[in-house]
Amino acid sequence: MISVKNIIEGIKNADKRLLGKAITLIESKKPEHRKLAEELLKAIMPFTGNSVRVGITGVPGAGKSTFIENFGRLAIKKGKKVAVLAIDPSSSLNKGSILGDKTRMEELSKEENAFIRPSPSSGFLGGVANTTFETMLLCEAAGYDYILIETVGVGQSEVLVADITDVFLFLKIIGGGDELQGIKRGIMEMVDLIFINKVDEENLQKAKMTKQELLRALFFMPEKEKDWKTPVLLGSALNNEGLERVFEKIDDFINLKKKSGSFEKIRKNQSEKRFEYWVQEYILQMTKKENSEENSFEKHKKNASELKGNPSSEAKLFVEKLLGKLIS
Repeated sequence: MISVKNIIEGIKNADKRLLGKAITLIESKKPEHRKLAEELLKAIMPFTGNSVRVGITGVPGAGKSTFIENFGRLAIKKGKKVAVLAIDPSSSLNKGSILGDKTRMEELSKEENAFIRPSPSSGFLGGVANTTFETMLLCEAAGYDYILIETVGVGQSEVLVADITDVFLFLKIIGGGDELQGIKRGIMEMVDLIFINKVDEENLQKAKMTKQELLRALFFMPEKEKDWKTPVLLGSALNNEGLERVFEKIDDFINLKKKSGSFEKIRKNQSEKRFEYWVQEYILQMTKKENSEENSFEKHKKNASELKGNPSSEAKLFVEKLLGKLIS
């Protein structure tokens, strides 16, 4: 196995093969790999934080992959390096990636300054892999200027993507079935930029009407960022129409956040949330290894599953016993 030192040097030299190995290492759940992953992440931290992190979501069929491919190629033409983290829904049998985004972004994958990594969500809530944040750090250390995170679709993933990115972009299509008020409001509260995709001469008027509806909905939403009115742009990713405006608006938004001081503040908050996530994850791992009858994780889980006690109460009893043991 390649040493961590060699992997670190490879990442700093933008070696895609070693970057891929590094990501595989941090995705692994084997104890020996976790130890090496921690060593690796600690070493690359001084080289992270210099990218623009963009979360991209939308209903299935909104054209996320086409948008990312052509937006990525545009960014590369502007002298940027682009990494794409495409979070695929996992196979329920082998937990592997089942969509294979590299096959859907064939042209972008040929670019020297592009790196595409399909990652299985492995059943993690919301369709975002639990190591996406750490993968993003590795890509930053490798010198990628734009990190584009494509999610599975609309749902809990929006909250999770918003927690790890600088810009949250929502792709909309005409008559895509996402006009339901509950979904619309949830997205409107988090979105920084909306792109109505697949616009052509035939549906241009409908697209303009949809834009006005979205702008009216946004008017009643609280401001996420002072002095930023969420833009609603029209275009066609397939035909490279409107992507230049998206690039400009992302740039404007990042500059506004940096000028106001919120950019660094939000990044710090995001890192704190990751810390809290991993605290919970490591505590859960530790409790599953607890073998004593009194503090048995499996015992309380079984009580909850058989309705001998409600899940909340069983969890509370278990944690109290566990912490009581740790404190004494």
